Amino acid sequence: MLRITTVLMLVGMAWTAQAQPLDRVIFGTNWVAEAEHGGFFQALADGTYKKYGLDVVIVPGGPNVNNRTQLLAGKLDFFMSANSLQSFDAVANNIPTVVVAASFQKDPQVFVAHPDVTKFEDLKTLTLFVSKEGMTTYFQWLKSEFGFNESKVKPYTFNAQPFLADKNSAMQGYVTSEPFAIEREGGFKPVVFLLADQGFDAYSTLIETRREVVGKKPDMVQRFVDASAIGWYHYIYGDGRAGNELIRIQNPEMTDALLAYSITKMKEHGIVDSGDSVKLGIGAMTDAHWKSFFDKMVRAGVVKAGLDYKRAYTLQFVNKSVGADLRPK
Repeated sequence: MLRITTVLMLVGMAWTAQAQPLDRVIFGTNWVAEAEHGGFFQALADGTYKKYGLDVVIVPGGPNVNNRTQLLAGKLDFFMSANSLQSFDAVANNIPTVVVAASFQKDPQVFVAHPDVTKFEDLKTLTLFVSKEGMTTYFQWLKSEFGFNESKVKPYTFNAQPFLADKNSAMQGYVTSEPFAIEREGGFKPVVFLLADQGFDAYSTLIETRREVVGKKPDMVQRFVDASAIGWYHYIYGDGRAGNELIRIQNPEMTDALLAYSITKMKEHGIVDSGDSVKLGIGAMTDAHWKSFFDKMVRAGVVKAGLDYKRAYTLQFVNKSVGADLRPK
């Protein structure tokens, strides 16, 4: 009789858990749907978010969409921030946001060059196509750390043709996309220099939320961070077709070839899973890593030395190796 009662209690508890309403979560990305967002779409597509009690809606960004302002306005619960510099900027301007996880251990920022370029230092002698944002961020680091010169820079308009036409040039891009486009348009495989491998150790694809959300709903934040990490493990190491299907629904211009290329490059370069995440799990962050990047940005004159940069992030929800058992042995 006792055994039957126990079984009935367990069944009742399971039914109650399933019957409980899911927590609605609205997550905004910083660009249109692409493989660089794949872990989040995978967690939505394969039911991981639902398993963690979350009803997640992914709101895409784009050239005319500013989801970060939507986060501040309370219309989003989480935002996918580009890199650590945005987090420092939030502290400097007393914006009440905080980073709770770093999906990318390495910033995907690269320079692509023509095949005869062999060393990173060779870039200093070339015409460099750099965006306005790049000039105020990573290029200042290139100046302070390597002696790059602004006189060699021309505006980058997200068009590869000027680079293709000038063999004595290099162009900014993401390791997951621009080299692919160059191979298709230019008919050659470009030389790729990942800035992260040269010391530009910003975290990227950060999960950011408002401080009030951390204070009032820490359990929900933890579940979103954990489920997103598992989504990334499934996406880069498992079968990411479900995530890719959602990406294509939101962004019909995305091709299977580019999705496959991007996933391959994320794995090859350790964009998602390398460094601290190898031991601490995807999403990992450490004080030492944040300090290293902050010090470099201070030397480059990008941020002020007195900034209380530790207010930009919290380690409360990461470094717990959630999902690490999903990594191939």
